Amino acid sequence: MKVALVGTTGLVGQVMLKELEARNFPVSKLIPVASEKNVGKTILFKNKKIEIVSLQKAVDLKPEIAIFSAGGAVSLEWAPRFAEVGCRVIDNSSAWRMDPTKKLIVPEVNGHLLTNEDMIIANPNCSTIQMVMVLAPLHKEFNAKRVVISTYQSVTGTGAKAVAQLMAERKGENTEKVYPHPIDLNCIPQCDVFLENGYTKEEMKLTNETVKILGDPSVKVTATAVRVPVIGGHSESVNIEFKKPFKIEQIFEILSQTKGVKVLDEPQKFIYPMPILANGNDTVYVGRIRRDHSQENTINLWIVADNLRKGAATNAIQIAELFV
Repeated sequence: MKVALVGTTGLVGQVMLKELEARNFPVSKLIPVASEKNVGKTILFKNKKIEIVSLQKAVDLKPEIAIFSAGGAVSLEWAPRFAEVGCRVIDNSSAWRMDPTKKLIVPEVNGHLLTNEDMIIANPNCSTIQMVMVLAPLHKEFNAKRVVISTYQSVTGTGAKAVAQLMAERKGENTEKVYPHPIDLNCIPQCDVFLENGYTKEEMKLTNETVKILGDPSVKVTATAVRVPVIGGHSESVNIEFKKPFKIEQIFEILSQTKGVKVLDEPQKFIYPMPILANGNDTVYVGRIRRDHSQENTINLWIVADNLRKGAATNAIQIAELFV
Protein backbone atom coordinates (compact mmCIF):
# COMPACT_ATOMS: atom_id res chain seq x y z
CA MET A 1 0.00 0.00 0.00
CA LYS A 2 1.42 3.38 -1.04
CA VAL A 3 0.98 5.89 1.79
CA ALA A 4 1.63 9.62 1.49
CA LEU A 5 2.41 11.51 4.69
CA VAL A 6 1.83 15.22 4.16
CA GLY A 7 3.57 17.38 6.76
CA THR A 8 6.12 14.74 7.58
CA THR A 9 8.65 17.14 9.19
CA GLY A 10 6.24 18.63 11.77
CA LEU A 11 5.75 17.46 15.35
CA VAL A 12 2.64 15.41 14.50
CA GLY A 13 4.18 14.18 11.24
CA GLN A 14 7.19 12.85 13.10
CA VAL A 15 4.95 10.96 15.53
CA MET A 16 2.94 9.60 12.58
CA LEU A 17 6.13 8.20 11.08
CA LYS A 18 6.94 6.40 14.33
CA GLU A 19 3.37 5.13 14.72
CA LEU A 20 3.18 3.78 11.16
CA GLU A 21 6.28 1.78 11.96
CA ALA A 22 5.33 0.76 15.50
CA ARG A 23 1.82 -0.37 14.51
CA ASN A 24 3.23 -2.30 11.54
CA PHE A 25 0.92 -0.49 9.13
CA PRO A 26 1.14 -2.23 5.71
CA VAL A 27 3.21 0.37 3.86
CA SER A 28 4.71 -0.90 0.61
CA LYS A 29 5.93 2.58 -0.34
CA LEU A 30 6.07 5.64 1.91
CA ILE A 31 5.75 9.00 0.18
CA PRO A 32 6.92 11.74 2.57
CA VAL A 33 5.67 15.23 1.68
CA ALA A 34 6.71 18.54 3.20
CA SER A 35 7.05 22.23 2.32
CA GLU A 36 9.10 23.26 -0.72
CA LYS A 37 12.11 24.13 1.45
CA ASN A 38 12.31 20.50 2.59
CA VAL A 39 11.81 18.83 -0.81
CA GLY A 40 14.88 16.75 -1.64
CA LYS A 41 15.83 16.20 2.00
CA THR A 42 15.45 12.74 3.48
CA ILE A 43 13.63 11.17 6.41
CA LEU A 44 14.28 7.83 8.06
CA PHE A 45 11.57 5.15 7.93
CA LYS A 46 12.21 1.52 8.86
CA ASN A 47 15.95 2.26 8.80
CA LYS A 48 15.76 3.48 5.21
CA LYS A 49 16.36 7.01 3.94
CA ILE A 50 13.44 8.24 1.85
CA GLU A 51 13.44 11.47 -0.13
CA ILE A 52 10.81 14.12 0.64
CA VAL A 53 8.74 15.07 -2.41
CA SER A 54 6.36 17.89 -3.37
CA LEU A 55 2.59 17.69 -3.10
CA GLN A 56 2.18 17.45 -6.87
CA LYS A 57 4.73 14.65 -7.10
CA ALA A 58 2.86 12.77 -4.37
CA VAL A 59 -0.43 13.12 -6.27
CA ASP A 60 1.24 11.86 -9.44
CA LEU A 61 2.40 8.74 -7.56
CA LYS A 62 -1.29 7.93 -6.81
CA PRO A 63 -1.06 6.63 -3.23
CA GLU A 64 -3.92 4.59 -1.78
CA ILE A 65 -3.95 6.62 1.45
CA ALA A 66 -2.71 10.12 2.29
CA ILE A 67 -2.49 11.28 5.88
CA PHE A 68 -2.41 15.07 6.15
CA SER A 69 -0.93 17.10 8.99
CA ALA A 70 0.05 20.29 7.24
CA GLY A 71 -2.53 22.94 8.10
CA GLY A 72 -5.99 23.84 6.87
CA ALA A 73 -5.02 25.81 3.77
CA VAL A 74 -2.94 22.92 2.39
CA SER A 75 -5.74 20.45 3.15
CA LEU A 76 -8.44 22.54 1.50
CA GLU A 77 -6.42 22.86 -1.70
CA TRP A 78 -4.79 19.44 -1.94
CA ALA A 79 -7.06 16.88 -0.27
CA PRO A 80 -9.54 17.01 -3.19
CA ARG A 81 -6.67 16.58 -5.66
CA PHE A 82 -5.56 13.40 -3.91
CA ALA A 83 -9.16 12.18 -3.72
CA GLU A 84 -9.58 12.75 -7.47
CA VAL A 85 -6.88 10.17 -8.25
CA GLY A 86 -8.55 7.59 -5.97
CA CYS A 87 -6.54 8.31 -2.84
CA ARG A 88 -8.30 8.26 0.52
CA VAL A 89 -7.35 11.30 2.61
CA ILE A 90 -7.31 11.41 6.41
CA ASP A 91 -6.90 15.03 7.42
CA ASN A 92 -5.62 16.22 10.79
CA SER A 93 -6.40 19.93 10.27
CA SER A 94 -9.66 21.72 11.03
CA ALA A 95 -10.37 22.22 7.31
CA TRP A 96 -13.01 19.51 6.85
CA ARG A 97 -14.18 18.79 10.39
CA MET A 98 -17.43 20.73 10.27
CA ASP A 99 -18.13 20.09 6.59
CA PRO A 100 -21.54 18.32 6.63
CA THR A 101 -20.42 16.10 3.74
CA LYS A 102 -17.35 14.81 5.61
CA LYS A 103 -17.22 12.45 8.57
CA LEU A 104 -15.42 13.33 11.81
CA ILE A 105 -14.10 10.09 13.22
CA VAL A 106 -12.82 8.67 16.50
CA PRO A 107 -12.64 4.96 15.61
CA GLU A 108 -13.70 3.66 19.05
CA VAL A 109 -16.70 6.02 19.08
CA ASN A 110 -18.08 6.28 15.54
CA GLY A 111 -15.74 4.34 13.24
CA HIS A 112 -18.71 2.22 12.17
CA LEU A 113 -20.01 5.20 10.15
CA LEU A 114 -17.23 4.95 7.56
CA THR A 115 -17.94 3.53 4.12
CA ASN A 116 -15.86 2.94 1.00
CA GLU A 117 -17.44 6.07 -0.48
CA ASP A 118 -15.69 8.30 2.10
CA MET A 119 -12.63 9.76 0.37
CA ILE A 120 -11.84 12.67 2.72
CA ILE A 121 -12.15 11.89 6.43
CA ALA A 122 -11.57 14.45 9.18
CA ASN A 123 -9.48 13.72 12.26
CA PRO A 124 -10.92 15.63 15.26
CA ASN A 125 -9.14 18.19 17.41
CA CYS A 126 -6.81 16.66 20.01
CA SER A 127 -8.80 17.96 22.99
CA THR A 128 -12.03 16.68 21.48
CA ILE A 129 -10.71 13.17 20.84
CA GLN A 130 -9.68 12.45 24.42
CA MET A 131 -12.84 13.97 25.82
CA VAL A 132 -15.31 12.05 23.63
CA MET A 133 -13.46 8.80 24.35
CA VAL A 134 -14.76 9.18 27.90
CA LEU A 135 -17.99 11.05 27.19
CA ALA A 136 -19.39 8.84 24.42
CA PRO A 137 -19.89 5.60 26.40
CA LEU A 138 -21.42 7.56 29.28
CA HIS A 139 -23.68 9.49 26.92
CA LYS A 140 -24.87 6.23 25.38
CA GLU A 141 -25.99 5.00 28.78
CA PHE A 142 -27.21 8.12 30.57
CA ASN A 143 -27.79 10.76 27.85
CA ALA A 144 -25.55 13.77 28.42
CA LYS A 145 -27.45 17.02 28.73
CA ARG A 146 -24.64 19.55 29.27
CA VAL A 147 -20.84 19.36 29.27
CA VAL A 148 -18.54 22.02 30.78
CA ILE A 149 -14.86 21.65 29.91
CA SER A 150 -11.72 23.42 31.11
CA THR A 151 -8.54 22.34 29.33
CA TYR A 152 -4.91 22.52 30.41
CA GLN A 153 -3.08 22.13 27.11
CA SER A 154 0.54 21.24 26.40
CA VAL A 155 2.75 23.57 24.38
CA THR A 156 3.26 20.71 21.91
CA GLY A 157 -0.24 21.50 20.68
CA THR A 158 1.13 24.75 19.27
CA GLY A 159 4.20 23.20 17.66
CA ALA A 160 7.98 22.96 17.82
CA LYS A 161 8.50 26.72 18.14
CA ALA A 162 6.30 26.77 21.24
CA VAL A 163 8.36 24.00 22.83
CA ALA A 164 11.49 26.00 21.99
CA GLN A 165 9.99 29.12 23.62
CA LEU A 166 9.20 27.24 26.82
CA MET A 167 12.64 25.64 27.08
CA ALA A 168 14.44 28.90 26.26
CA GLU A 169 12.47 30.79 28.92
CA ARG A 170 13.30 28.04 31.38
CA LYS A 171 17.00 28.67 30.66
CA GLY A 172 16.62 32.46 30.74
CA GLU A 173 17.39 32.77 27.02
CA ASN A 174 15.79 34.95 24.37
CA THR A 175 14.00 33.20 21.50
CA GLU A 176 11.20 33.66 19.01
CA LYS A 177 7.91 34.25 20.84
CA VAL A 178 4.99 32.13 19.69
CA TYR A 179 2.76 33.22 22.56
CA PRO A 180 1.94 36.84 23.47
CA HIS A 181 3.18 36.23 27.03
CA PRO A 182 5.81 34.07 28.74
CA ILE A 183 4.63 30.47 29.04
CA ASP A 184 7.14 29.19 31.62
CA LEU A 185 5.79 29.55 35.17
CA ASN A 186 2.56 30.83 33.65
CA CYS A 187 -0.86 29.83 32.30
CA ILE A 188 -2.28 31.57 29.25
CA PRO A 189 -6.10 31.43 28.93
CA GLN A 190 -5.92 31.46 25.13
CA CYS A 191 -5.55 28.55 22.72
CA ASP A 192 -5.75 29.76 19.10
CA VAL A 193 -7.31 33.09 18.09
CA PHE A 194 -10.33 34.81 19.61
CA LEU A 195 -13.62 34.87 17.71
CA GLU A 196 -16.36 37.51 17.74
CA ASN A 197 -18.33 35.59 20.38
CA GLY A 198 -15.46 35.91 22.87
CA TYR A 199 -14.44 32.26 22.65
CA THR A 200 -11.27 31.00 20.99
CA LYS A 201 -11.28 28.73 17.94
CA GLU A 202 -10.04 25.90 20.16
CA GLU A 203 -13.00 26.32 22.51
CA MET A 204 -15.49 26.31 19.65
CA LYS A 205 -13.81 23.23 18.13
CA LEU A 206 -14.49 21.39 21.38
CA THR A 207 -18.09 22.59 21.35
CA ASN A 208 -18.97 21.89 17.72
CA GLU A 209 -16.91 18.75 17.14
CA THR A 210 -18.23 17.00 20.25
CA VAL A 211 -21.82 17.47 19.10
CA LYS A 212 -21.00 16.22 15.58
CA ILE A 213 -19.17 13.11 16.80
CA LEU A 214 -21.94 12.21 19.25
CA GLY A 215 -24.50 12.87 16.52
CA ASP A 216 -26.75 14.55 19.08
CA PRO A 217 -27.39 18.31 18.77
CA SER A 218 -29.31 18.29 22.06
CA VAL A 219 -26.01 18.01 24.00
CA LYS A 220 -24.90 21.47 25.16
CA VAL A 221 -21.14 22.01 25.36
CA THR A 222 -19.10 24.96 26.63
CA ALA A 223 -15.34 25.21 27.07
CA THR A 224 -12.41 27.28 28.34
CA ALA A 225 -9.04 26.33 26.85
CA VAL A 226 -5.81 27.19 28.68
CA ARG A 227 -2.18 26.77 27.60
CA VAL A 228 0.11 25.49 30.37
CA PRO A 229 3.90 24.94 30.58
CA VAL A 230 3.68 21.19 30.01
CA ILE A 231 5.27 19.02 27.32
CA GLY A 232 3.54 15.85 26.25
CA GLY A 233 -0.13 15.83 27.22
CA HIS A 234 -3.40 17.72 27.45
CA SER A 235 -5.48 17.63 30.63
CA GLU A 236 -9.18 18.40 30.97
CA SER A 237 -11.52 19.05 33.87
CA VAL A 238 -14.95 17.94 32.65
CA ASN A 239 -18.36 18.37 34.27
CA ILE A 240 -21.16 16.28 32.71
CA GLU A 241 -24.85 16.64 33.50
CA PHE A 242 -26.94 13.63 32.44
CA LYS A 243 -30.64 13.36 31.73
CA LYS A 244 -30.82 9.99 33.48
CA PRO A 245 -29.84 9.17 37.07
CA PHE A 246 -26.80 6.98 37.68
CA LYS A 247 -24.83 5.28 40.41
CA ILE A 248 -21.19 6.29 40.66
CA GLU A 249 -20.27 2.60 40.52
CA GLN A 250 -21.87 2.44 37.06
CA ILE A 251 -19.61 5.24 35.83
CA PHE A 252 -16.51 3.36 36.99
CA GLU A 253 -17.72 0.10 35.46
CA ILE A 254 -18.48 1.62 32.05
CA LEU A 255 -15.19 3.48 31.81
CA SER A 256 -13.20 0.49 33.03
CA GLN A 257 -14.63 -1.53 30.13
CA THR A 258 -14.09 1.16 27.48
CA LYS A 259 -11.41 0.27 24.94
CA GLY A 260 -8.56 2.79 24.87
CA VAL A 261 -9.52 4.28 28.26
CA LYS A 262 -7.82 3.54 31.58
CA VAL A 263 -9.26 4.53 34.95
CA LEU A 264 -6.69 5.87 37.43
CA ASP A 265 -8.68 6.80 40.49
CA GLU A 266 -7.22 6.11 43.92
CA PRO A 267 -6.74 9.64 45.27
CA GLN A 268 -5.94 8.41 48.78
CA LYS A 269 -2.85 6.77 47.24
CA PHE A 270 -2.16 9.84 45.07
CA ILE A 271 -3.13 7.89 41.95
CA TYR A 272 -4.81 10.01 39.26
CA PRO A 273 -4.11 10.94 35.62
CA MET A 274 -1.21 13.30 34.88
CA PRO A 275 0.47 14.36 31.62
CA ILE A 276 3.73 12.78 32.75
CA LEU A 277 1.97 9.40 32.70
CA ALA A 278 0.31 9.95 29.31
CA ASN A 279 3.39 11.25 27.51
CA GLY A 280 4.46 8.81 24.80
CA ASN A 281 1.52 6.40 24.81
CA ASP A 282 -1.95 6.10 23.27
CA THR A 283 -4.08 5.61 26.37
CA VAL A 284 -6.75 8.08 27.46
CA TYR A 285 -6.61 8.29 31.25
CA VAL A 286 -9.55 9.28 33.44
CA GLY A 287 -9.76 9.81 37.19
CA ARG A 288 -10.97 12.09 40.00
CA ILE A 289 -14.41 10.67 39.17
CA ARG A 290 -16.94 12.03 41.63
CA ARG A 291 -20.54 13.10 41.85
CA ASP A 292 -21.19 16.84 41.56
CA HIS A 293 -22.79 17.62 44.91
CA SER A 294 -24.21 20.92 43.63
CA GLN A 295 -26.48 19.47 40.95
CA GLU A 296 -28.46 16.29 40.28
CA ASN A 297 -27.29 13.64 37.81
CA THR A 298 -23.92 15.32 37.33
CA ILE A 299 -20.31 14.18 37.63
CA ASN A 300 -16.85 15.74 37.64
CA LEU A 301 -13.88 13.95 36.16
CA TRP A 302 -10.32 14.57 34.94
CA ILE A 303 -9.09 13.34 31.54
CA VAL A 304 -5.48 13.23 30.31
CA ALA A 305 -3.94 12.02 27.04
CA ASP A 306 -0.89 12.59 24.85
CA ASN A 307 -2.13 15.17 22.35
CA LEU A 308 0.38 14.16 19.67
CA ARG A 309 -0.47 10.45 19.94
CA LYS A 310 -4.16 9.57 20.48
CA GLY A 311 -4.96 13.27 20.10
CA ALA A 312 -3.58 13.37 16.55
CA ALA A 313 -1.23 10.83 14.96
CA THR A 314 -2.58 7.58 16.39
CA ASN A 315 -6.21 8.45 15.80
CA ALA A 316 -5.46 9.25 12.14
CA ILE A 317 -3.63 5.96 11.65
CA GLN A 318 -6.43 4.06 13.40
CA ILE A 319 -8.82 5.54 10.82
CA ALA A 320 -6.52 4.31 8.06
CA GLU A 321 -6.46 0.87 9.70
CA LEU A 322 -10.25 0.67 9.46
CA PHE A 323 -10.00 0.94 5.68
CA VAL A 324 -7.17 -1.59 5.52
